[in-house]
Amino acid sequence: MIILSRIGKESVILGNNSAHGEKTVGRAIIGAFFVAFFVKFFILDFMVAEGHSMAPAIRPGTVLLVCRVFYGIRLPWSGTYVLQWRTVREGDVVVFYTPHGDIAVKRCMQILPGEVFYAYGDNSAQSYDSRNYGPISKSNIIGKVLGIR
Repeated sequence: MIILSRIGKESVILGNNSAHGEKTVGRAIIGAFFVAFFVKFFILDFMVAEGHSMAPAIRPGTVLLVCRVFYGIRLPWSGTYVLQWRTVREGDVVVFYTPHGDIAVKRCMQILPGEVFYAYGDNSAQSYDSRNYGPISKSNIIGKVLGIR
């Protein structure tokens, strides 16, 4: 965009502002990307449920709102809490990594002293859960399910 100013009968070119505008838009897009990345990997995440292990409460294709900071702030690559303000309770529906490295959503049923819990699916006939692979380390928790849609 070229800005013109009239002085008397002559037009004077004051400057080309398009480069500045494009840089501003570019910075805004990059900033929005980094904010979205930060929110997804550190605060809130949307996940889609697969399988029937939590039916009828959570059916396949259900969108889950997962709060990654419900129990505290942790380093996403290590599972270590930097700051923890809550602990897992019986009945909490959590998303976690199974001992095989898969992501699962289950209900916490037995909290054992120390750092482990048992996770069970609501639909026990079709659930692959702690009855099959044993207790889960609390450090494997990704977050608590806050909303189901």
